[in-house]
Amino acid sequence: MRKLFSLIFFSFFLFFLAGCAQTRDVSQRTEMGNLLLAEPAPVNPRSQMAIARYNQILASASLPDEDRAELHYQRGMLYDSVGLAGLAQFDYGQALQLKPDMAPAFNSIGIHYIQQMEFIQAYEAFDSTLDINPDYDFAYLNRGIALYYGGRADLAINDLNTFLEKEESDPFRALWAYFAKADVEPVQALADLKSVRDKLSPQHWATRLVDLYLGEITENTLLNSLIEGVSSQKELTDRLCEAYFYLGKYHSARGNRSVAANYFKLALSTNVYDYVEHRYARLELSRLRNAVDETN
Repeated sequence: MRKLFSLIFFSFFLFFLAGCAQTRDVSQRTEMGNLLLAEPAPVNPRSQMAIARYNQILASASLPDEDRAELHYQRGMLYDSVGLAGLAQFDYGQALQLKPDMAPAFNSIGIHYIQQMEFIQAYEAFDSTLDINPDYDFAYLNRGIALYYGGRADLAINDLNTFLEKEESDPFRALWAYFAKADVEPVQALADLKSVRDKLSPQHWATRLVDLYLGEITENTLLNSLIEGVSSQKELTDRLCEAYFYLGKYHSARGNRSVAANYFKLALSTNVYDYVEHRYARLELSRLRNAVDETN
């Protein structure tokens, strides 16, 4: 009788374990079913051909310094678009040697300094951009980002608010202004984000990202909506690069470091090299690792 009871108990235990495993599998499938995976962007053959053409012109033609500087800058932009950051930075440096008042080159090289966490050089590059051309809007964004990642969020707020004021319908601008203020005044930052919500474009898919941060929609709702209005694989990959990054920021702020890290890695996996979100996903991963080291 004791043996029979043991056999029945053991059979029930196995059945219970199998049920738990099945439940976990279903749960995991449900979560993964809501996550769209990007097809990494291929290297554009036209970009490669254009780089080859620039190489030929720069190697053979006798050009005025101003024209040569422009070619170096344009080739640098192409190098950036295919992920060859070192070559891009070299070209921006060459452009500035030939034309020291080239605002776009200062702006572009400053972005590379941010990625390398060389923040003093980044501030100087963006200051130079704005000294040369005070209307170069994206220098406000980039200097604000440099200040934010450089631990000077209080100073970043002004630049990022200036950038937002130039196009108040843009949800990405609203989010970057929020990130800086959240480092200084979290409660006020959320209130400010809520106050600009009505000014955001209802047609822009990223407005739903703002709604997520405000607690108006769930993460699953956002994930399920990412494919809406997408008409090509490239458009989907670009959108997912952005979405993954801001979802990473969302979870990072809530202390969900492993989830945040996975989202940042997914942003990197898209190969959309010239997007702000791809550029800084690796820096965000570094910040997460540093935070873990500080707590250990």
